[in-house]
Amino acid sequence: MENHTILVEGMSCSHCKAAVEEAVSGNQDVVSVEAFPNENKVDVAIRDKQALDDVKQRIYDAGYDVKS
Repeated sequence: MENHTILVEGMSCSHCKAAVEEAVSGNQDVVSVEAFPNENKVDVAIRDKQALDDVKQRIYDAGYDVKS
C-alpha cells in the first residue's frame, strides 16, 4: 500500500470534500481517502501505484484542478 498527497484546487466546502472522496472511492485500488478543502489537498492510500493516475483523473472529472 502506498500513501499519496494530491494537491487540489477548487475545493471550498464539505460538499466539495464529499464529492472528491466519493469520486476517488470508486477506484477499486483505493484503500482510504480523505479530502481537506482548507488545505487544498487529498490524502489517498492505494494498493497499486498504477491507480494514482486514475485517482487524479477522477478528481479532475469531479470538477477540481489537480496540481500534483
